[in-house]
This record gives sequence, C-alpha cells and structure tokens, in this order.
Amino acid sequence: MTTHLLFLLLLLPSLLFHFLVATVTANGQWQLLQKSIGIVAMHMQLMHNDRVVIYDRTDFGLSNLTLPDGRCRHDPNERIVKIDCTAHSVEYDVASNTFRALFVQTDVWCSSGSAVADGTLIQTGGFNDGERTVRTFNPCPNCDWQEINNSLAVKRWYSTNHILPDGRQIIIGGRRQFNYEFYPKTSTADKAYALPFLIQTYDKEAENNLYPFVFLNVDGNLFIFANNRAILFNYKNNSVVRTYPAIPGGDPRCYPSTGSAVLLPLRNLQAQNVEAEVLICGGAPRGAFEVVRKGVLFKALNTCARIKITDPNPNWIVETMRKGRVMNDMVMLPNGDVLLINGAGLGTAGWENAMDPVLEPFVYKTNGPVGSRFELQNSSTKIPRMYHSTAVLLRDGRVLVGGSNPHERYRFSKVMFPTELSLEAFSPNYLDPKFSPLRPIILEPASQTHLMYAQKFNMRIQVNGQFVPDSVLVTMLAPPFNTHSFSMNQRLLVLSTGKPNGTGNSTYEFEVTTPGSSILAPPAFYLLFAVHQEIPSEGIWIKIQ
Repeated sequence: MTTHLLFLLLLLPSLLFHFLVATVTANGQWQLLQKSIGIVAMHMQLMHNDRVVIYDRTDFGLSNLTLPDGRCRHDPNERIVKIDCTAHSVEYDVASNTFRALFVQTDVWCSSGSAVADGTLIQTGGFNDGERTVRTFNPCPNCDWQEINNSLAVKRWYSTNHILPDGRQIIIGGRRQFNYEFYPKTSTADKAYALPFLIQTYDKEAENNLYPFVFLNVDGNLFIFANNRAILFNYKNNSVVRTYPAIPGGDPRCYPSTGSAVLLPLRNLQAQNVEAEVLICGGAPRGAFEVVRKGVLFKALNTCARIKITDPNPNWIVETMRKGRVMNDMVMLPNGDVLLINGAGLGTAGWENAMDPVLEPFVYKTNGPVGSRFELQNSSTKIPRMYHSTAVLLRDGRVLVGGSNPHERYRFSKVMFPTELSLEAFSPNYLDPKFSPLRPIILEPASQTHLMYAQKFNMRIQVNGQFVPDSVLVTMLAPPFNTHSFSMNQRLLVLSTGKPNGTGNSTYEFEVTTPGSSILAPPAFYLLFAVHQEIPSEGIWIKIQ
C-alpha cells in the first residue's frame, strides 16, 4: 500500500502538468502568390511600408532571378561561381504582389536581424566573408542593401538578435560563439562578452543551442532558452538572475533539433506586476541529429511546453499536439492566438535530414482551456515547407509563407523535396468571409501615426454586424525577423482600453493607452489591430518611441 501511494505521489506532477489535447477543426485557406521569386525565402522581415525583405545566400550558385542593369557580384574567393549576375535577395510588395531584385555582396546565409526604431532593417553576420558584416536596408522605393564590413566583434553565424529598450540590438551566440555583443557599438572598446550558459547548453556534435530563443522580459532582463533549458539574464551587468527548470522530457528544442517559441501576449499592462509566459512547441528528440547520418529518422516531438517566466516558482505545463513537428514556425496572430505552420514529422533540421512534411497548419488558442487549445486549420498546402522555410504575418492578417531548401545548392530535380522558390499566403479561419460582419474596420487613428509611451489616444472603429462591446481588444504587434523556425523580436501586447461608445452608422469610439515604457515595447514600428469577437481588423502602422 505504501509503495503504491509513493508511486502515485511520484506520478502526480506529470498528471498535473502534462495534458493530452483534443483537437477541433476550422477552415483556413491557401493561395499561391508567386510560383517563383527566383530565390529561396530563407529569411524574411515585414517592413513598415508593407514590403517584405527576403534573402537566401550568396554561395549557392546562380539563382533564377537576374540582377538589373547588368550588375554582377564579383568574388574571387567564391567556391561555386566567382562572377554572379543573379540576385540573392528581393523586396516583395504585398499590395501589388510583385517583387524586385536586391543586391548583396557578402554571404548572408544563416544570419540574424531586427528592424530598429526608425524602421531600418539591421541584419548581422552570415557565412564566410559575411560573418562579421552588418547590412542595413532602408524601406524606400529604390533603396538597396548597404554593407559595413568588420562591424561585429566576432563571427556571427546562427545567432539570435533582440531589440533592447534603448534601441540597440543584442546579438547572442552563433556557431562556436559562447558570447554576446551589442550593435550599434557605443565605443571602439565594445567587445563580445562571455555567456557561460551557451557552453553549458552545447552538445558535442549536435550543438542544439544555435538560434537560441530570446525574449525581453517585463522586468527588463532577457529570457534565454537554449537546448532544453533557460535562464533570466541581466545583460547590463552580465549576470544570471535566475535559472528555470529544464523542459520536461529533457529533449532539445533549438537548432538543429529545431522547434519554435513565442512570447505569449502581454496583458494587463497597467498592473503593478505584468505577467509574461513563453510557449515552446515541437523539435526533435535528443540524439536525432546524430543518427540521421545513418539513415534513421526519429519522430518529431509532439509536445508544447508553456511557462510563466515571471512566476516566483515557475513550472512547465506540457500539452500534446495532434502531430509531431520539427522546423515548425510559430506566428503570433492579431487576436493573440498562435499559428503553427511548416515543418516535418520526421528527422531534424539540416541537409537531407527530414521527411514526412506536415502540410496542415493549426492554431494554438492561447486563452483556451488546457486540453482544448489546438484548432486544426482544415486546409492543406500542396508545397512541402521543410528546412529553410519561413512565415511572417502581414498587415491584412494573412501569413506569408515561403522557402524550403532541404539540400545544398539550388536543386530542382532528382531529389525528394526540390528547392522551393514560391510564395504562398495562408488565411487563418478568422478571414473566412462569413466573419465579415463582425470584422472591425479602423477609422481612427490614421496609419503611420507616431505615439509616445503611456499616451492615451482615441480609436474609432466600424462594425457592421452585431457589436459586443466586452469582446473588443486592441493589440499591438512587433513584426519579427524570421529564419530557421524562430521569429526574433516577435511581441504582441494587449493595450488598455476604455468602454466603447456608439457614435452612429455602426461606429464606436473608445480610449486606448499605449504601453508605459520601452521595457514593455521597445521603440519600433508596430502593427495596431482592433479585435472583435476574436476577429481582427486589418492592421495599421504606428510608431512608438
């Protein structure tokens, strides 16, 4: 009897914190936007002019998009082709569904980046001649990449960037880099600072700590997750504030055992203590990367783990997905839910390392009851999105999907998953026309409005169907830099609002308050949405600084 009681007590934590999940279904829709943009969408960033900057790598050989005006890239040290007159970056115009070629000189493969306060994309690192280069892209009609060589303290390849409250970027980790640095530099003495946590989370052969998941916490410190565990890090004095429990099961979630992660919506921003939660989904079991060379493909992890990182005694709550996913992307939606899209059911990230593409997205209902949070979007793409796939939210609520390059170089035949140059858009269930009467239209403020912290402003919306005042939310989303299944700087805030007042003609006005500090919302351009009965409006651009 005592033995049985002891067994039940030992089992109790897993009974409390691990939930099998019932999956409901809803309709989503796929649309092929471009059969080919000429390059692989390995990296993507939505800019505040509704254009998306996309790039792959320069050491791949010739792409399928010729550079304009006879321009060519000359690199005598290049292995594949020393004179390359094709593009390896494009700017995609969402409104017109067109694209134009951009020019990059140094190799941007497996790099990182962030859009900073003035809207410029700052991209850092890459491979070979690009590993210490910083590149900037200003969103204007005819702008192109500008490159600043030797601007980083060390080589950065597979690193993670995050915007800080003062507007700088912190750049963390990378292959054989157990350190971090800042950009821009405040002095010539700026250097790389050791981060022993990255050594502690390094696995021989597999690594499993590349592209670490990094989020700015509400106390100004950084939540850093690598491999299977996390710390809260004070980057100002280079100290670990706290160590979190390892994720249950102990399996890695970072590259190449690639899962994905999001900071869940920040709410109650006027509260004295704002809470923050992180959700991590998918990945590959420990050892999967090592055995794939022997032709063995492990099943992808089918669990999500959620933790309240501001809790004094945090614990992971584990939920089971309908199907395992590795190399999945997690896209924060305007209504606070999370879209899981792309990836495979077998294997790991890397060349020829995965099979069984997962073609159906599903939505994680952030505020749903535990055990009922997954909603299958009952629509499949016909295009596998494997290694080097991407996904970003657009202002109209669709999700732009591209990429897939699961083998070295541009290979379009005699392979199981050819190099993929197409772009698709996925429309989540909330864009179903049947919800049009419930969909808010933002009438005020105007797009591109500049706001201050803790500022109150008037919002006016139109809802043509039955209006439910208590269901109205206003959300503010930082568009992320997406690559290798992680969206850097992705951040959604639920703003404080007053009671809506009807003003006639199906319009309603109410007061909205912006976040109180740059710790909650680093200075940047954000997408502002009105949400009614979980149906989001089309977004507008605002700048907060």
